[in-house]
Formats: sequence, structure tokens, C-alpha cells
Amino acid sequence: MAKLTAIFSRRLRGWRFVLFNFALGVGNISAAFMAPTYLAIEPHTAGDLEGTFVSFVIWSQTYFFLAMTLGFPVGRVLAERYGNYRVYIVSMLILAVTCYFCAISPGYLEFMYSRILLGLCAGISLLLGQELMLNEYPARSKITGVIIWGILSVVLFGMGPPIGGWLADEVNWRYLFYINGFIALIPAGIIGALLYDRGFHRVYRPFDFVGFLLFAALAYGIQALINMGNDFDWFESPFLRRVLILVLIIFPYFIIWTSGQRHPIIDLSLFKRRTFVIGLIGVSIGFFAAQGLFSYLTLRLQTIMGYTSTLAGQEIFPLLLLTVPAAVGVALFSKYIDPRLLACLSLLGFAATCYWLGMYDQPGWYEQTFWPVFFMGIFFFSYMGPLTAIALRGLSNVQLIRAAETINMFRIAFGGLGIVSDGIIEYRRTPYHQLHLANHFGGRQYASYDVLEQFSEKLEKLGLDQASIIARAGRLIHEEAGVLTVADAFLLGSFTLIGLATLVWFVPANKPPVIPPTPIQEELLEEKIETAEVTD
Repeated sequence: MAKLTAIFSRRLRGWRFVLFNFALGVGNISAAFMAPTYLAIEPHTAGDLEGTFVSFVIWSQTYFFLAMTLGFPVGRVLAERYGNYRVYIVSMLILAVTCYFCAISPGYLEFMYSRILLGLCAGISLLLGQELMLNEYPARSKITGVIIWGILSVVLFGMGPPIGGWLADEVNWRYLFYINGFIALIPAGIIGALLYDRGFHRVYRPFDFVGFLLFAALAYGIQALINMGNDFDWFESPFLRRVLILVLIIFPYFIIWTSGQRHPIIDLSLFKRRTFVIGLIGVSIGFFAAQGLFSYLTLRLQTIMGYTSTLAGQEIFPLLLLTVPAAVGVALFSKYIDPRLLACLSLLGFAATCYWLGMYDQPGWYEQTFWPVFFMGIFFFSYMGPLTAIALRGLSNVQLIRAAETINMFRIAFGGLGIVSDGIIEYRRTPYHQLHLANHFGGRQYASYDVLEQFSEKLEKLGLDQASIIARAGRLIHEEAGVLTVADAFLLGSFTLIGLATLVWFVPANKPPVIPPTPIQEELLEEKIETAEVTD
């Protein structure tokens, strides 16, 4: 038995190594695929789940992201106690079951609770899947493994919306969860067969359960405020006022509790380092803008401009064409170029393409969004590598692991916040644009310029009555106001990214450490100086 265990403790090689990477890639697809793919099916989901509002359906996506965030600390402690490959297999099996529950959910509440459990399993699977992959790579090839894992994540973001949109239009959105549940069984079976009876070093590290509950309550409280604010008139709602009071009470208590823990959920000592704070802000806010803007664009193309889910998903696909080579190039040149410069250029390029999309004003012009999204692929994910390197600069091995997990937790949590935060822009700016267009359309701004009268005369000649003309004008105003609101969201995102590009330069330059000379070196230096003086 000991001999068998020793054999299975070695790294996989040959066809087993190839099959192992294939299984982990499929597992990554199954765990992460639901995040981008769900963007294109939200209107279908809202109509099928008892006819709920689209804004309510978005909650299930934001809570999914928060559950992924909570999966990281849970996955870490479970892996230390029961083995990373065992926890990974179990999480994939539970993920398959929760996909089935999402597919058969008759109402919105059942669907949302299933999505939360799905997000928790996805977070655990993503954390341990990358760890399993790196354990099988030799030291000289670990960077290659990280690049492959990153490329796969980028491909999922680009391929997910078109596939999800096609399934929603041509088949049924529920089959997306049926298929994903079946896919999750593949890595569970293959990984279980390849790593069967492999030993592991058991570690009983204390888990800060109280801190975990406080963090979960704080995160879901903040998310609930932003989710429900627009629909329930913010703090005019008694429920949201109670949630706000609860958040304000939990936050200082969480800080005090976490500061006194030896193994906290979040290591607050990291926030004393300027490099970590700036890197964390850049990664989190950048992902906040990226996730929010593209989820908002995909949704509004369907609900305002009348795009099908397939066509709306295809708007995101051009992002994939340049993202992969750009991400690989940044990873290869990051050793030779100042990460501040790389991050700044990537953020400025991202801001420029967002500004380009902010000029969007033709609802039926597909190419007007295609080209900005195409060139945005160069900068979309390339800023994350340099900013992460800045955040992790100068940390010890123990701090490095904690910092990396903290960055991933905040990045995913802010991505969930970004998805729903663009709804605030919609609720604020759409009425403004509608009023402005109505005033302009009806001649209230310029008495000599009455567009409505000219518009009415043309339609009357086509045989339309006055009621039909007014209804048609109202639809045009509503559609154009929605287009201008989408443009406002991208313009605001552009200015935010310019601010992040400026913030990067507050990081001090990474100067090489000054190593004091040894006594022998000092003696040689003195002899060289004396020899030079005699020569002179």
C-alpha cells in the first residue's frame, strides 16, 4: 500500500498529464462558464420565472459572484483538512446537482438560492483547480500553466455570451444549466481516477468562522442595498434602512474582530502597504467597470434596441480576438518593463475604447459597437497582470498567498457590484434624456424648430392617425434615451479608468535592494582606492 501511495504521489506524465489538463480545463469551463454566459439569457430567464422583472433577475447574477468570493476561504480550509483533489471532486459533483436545480426551478426564489450554491461551488472549484494544475507542473513550467489558465478564462468570457444567447433563442435557456451540469461530471470522474489514493499533508488550521459570517453578512448587505435601491426607492424603504443600519454596525465589528485573529479571513495588515492597496484598487475597480459595462451593454441591446440574445452575445465575441495575444504578450514582457507603465498604458487604452463606445448613437448600426469592442481586446485583461504584480510586490511567501486570495475575493465581489451598479445610471439618466429629447422634439427649447410637427406631417401622408404618430414618437424617444444612457455609462467608465491610470503612478518605483558590502569587499575597495591615489 505504501508503494502504491508513493507511485500516485509522483507528478503525472505523458498521456495522463495531458488528460489531467484537459479535465481541469473542462472543470474551469463548467465553473466559470455560467458567469459570462448568463449575461445573454437574462431577459429569457425573467420571462420564464413567473414573469419577474429583469432587474430582479440580475440579483441572481450578483449573488452568484458574491458566493464565488466566499468560496475561496471555504475551499482553502477544506483543502487543507481533506485534500485539495477530494474537495475539488466533491465541489464539482455538487455543482452538477445545483445546475440541475437551477434548470428545474419553477420560481425566482428557488432559482436564486440555487445560483448562490452554484456560485459557492464554482469559487471552490476555481481556487483548487488552479492549485491542482500548478502542483503537476514542474517549477520551470509553472508560468506556462498560469498563462494557459488565464487564457482559458479570457476565452470563456468571449465565447460565453454568444453560446448562451443561441441556446436561449433556439432551444431554451434551461438547457444551458442541464448541459453545464453534465459537463461538471467529466472532470470529477477523470480527476478522481487519475489522483485516486494520492496522499496529502493534512493541516488543521483554525478557521475564523465568526469572521467569515461577519464578512458574508457585510458583503451581502452592501450588495442588497445596491440591488434593491432602484426598485424600492433606496432609503425610503423601511427594509433597506434596516439593512443599512445592520451594515454600519457589522463593519466596525468586523474590523475589530479581524484585527485580533491569528488566521483572519482577510489579513488587514496588508492594507498598511501602499503598493498592495493601489494594486487592489486598480484590479477591483477595473473589473468592476469591465463586468458592469459589458453586462449592461448585453442586456440593453436586447431590452431597448430589440437585438436577439444571439446577436447581443455576438457583440462581445470580438473582444476575444485580440485579448489572448495581448494577455500573453503582457505576461512575457512584464519581466522587462515597469509594471506601472504596463498598467497605465492598458488602463488608458481601455479608457479610450470605452470613450469610443460612449459615442454610440445609432441603435441599428452593428459596426458602431463591433470595432470598439474588437480593439478593446488589447487592453481588456492586460491591466490585471501588472496591477497584481504591483500589489504582491515585496511580500513574503505566507503574505503572498493571503494577498493573492484577497485580491481574487475583492475582484470577484466588485465584479458583482459592477453588474448592478450600471442600473443606477439607467434610473438616473434615462428620465433625464427622455425629458431633454421630448423638449427638443416638441419645440419647447426652440420655438422656431418644431421637429414633432414635421415628423407628424410625414407620417400623416402615409395614412397614420394622430394617436399612432404620438405613440411612434414616444417609442423613438424611449429608444434614443436608452442609447444615450448606455453611452453615459461607458463615458463614466472611461473617466474612472483614466483615474486608475493616474493612481498607478503613486506606487514607488521598484528599486533593486542595496546590499551592504562584506568585510572582504571593503578591504578590496580600500586597496583599489589607495592604488589609484599612488598612481595619481
